[in-house]
Parts: sequence; structure tokens; C-alpha cells
Amino acid sequence: MTKRLLASLALASTIALTGCSDGDEVGDVSLGIFTLKDIKINTFPDPKVPGVTCHVASIEANLSFADPSDSSVSCRQTGEITPEMIAGIDRSKAGEVVFTKSKSVFFKTMKIRRIYDPETQTLLYVSYSTKETTGSFKHSLSTVPLWGTAAWVKPMPTPPKSM
Repeated sequence: MTKRLLASLALASTIALTGCSDGDEVGDVSLGIFTLKDIKINTFPDPKVPGVTCHVASIEANLSFADPSDSSVSCRQTGEITPEMIAGIDRSKAGEVVFTKSKSVFFKTMKIRRIYDPETQTLLYVSYSTKETTGSFKHSLSTVPLWGTAAWVKPMPTPPKSM
């Protein structure tokens, strides 16, 4: 019975790890001949603001049950951004998750969350790991200002202060 359980766990782990590969991979950088770790670079358009494309770089450890938590995100305007797109996004301070990638069979996930800063009219994209690693939650930030897009709204002038 124990052998059957171990075989089932091994099969489930293999399936889970192979399910982590993404079809949106645009880069694969080997970290050397004596390591099984690579830097994988994925691309994705923001699902609600398709005029923004993000690239995510993260370490993947082949044949390992736990990938490192380090990741980096860079997002840029690559198309039109309209007022309708901005009106359709979550404007809460917590924002909304726009990308998720499993990093381990032990429930570690890398997420990218979009947050809107109305004061500067900027989209913020924060990449983070859902599990603490060596005393820290790893994270990265990228911003896309709406300046120069159809979604940018000219700020109202502030009235002069009376004395």
C-alpha cells in the first residue's frame, strides 16, 4: 500500500510540474551546465487592458518540487488604451490578479496584480510570491502611465489658496 501511495504522489507531482509550463514562453536562459535552473520569460497581455503587455522573468527549477520565489515583471504600453478599458478594471486599492503561475506542488504561486493609481493616472503591476522565502515575500513592480493615451484625463486645475 505504501508503494502505491508513493507512486501516486510521484505521478501527481510529475503531472503538476509539467502543467506549470506556459505556452506564452518567449525566452529560456540557462543558468549554467551544472544546474537544473533556468530563467523563463513569459509574455501576456493584460486581459482587460490589452494595450498593455507584460513580460515576466522567473527562475524555474526543473525536476524540483519547489521553484524559487524570485520574479521580475516589466509592463509597457503596446497598443491603444481607451477610457472604456480603464472604466472596466477593479479600482480598489487591492486591484485584481491578471496573471497566475504555479511555482510549486506545495501551493506556492506567483501572481501579478494590477492596481490603478487615480491621482497619477498610472497602472501598477506588482509581481509577488504567495509563500514567504527566507524571511521575505519576493516582489517586483512595473508601472504604465496613461499619459499620452486616449484614457488620460486632463486634471482639473486646483484653485489658488486664499489667505
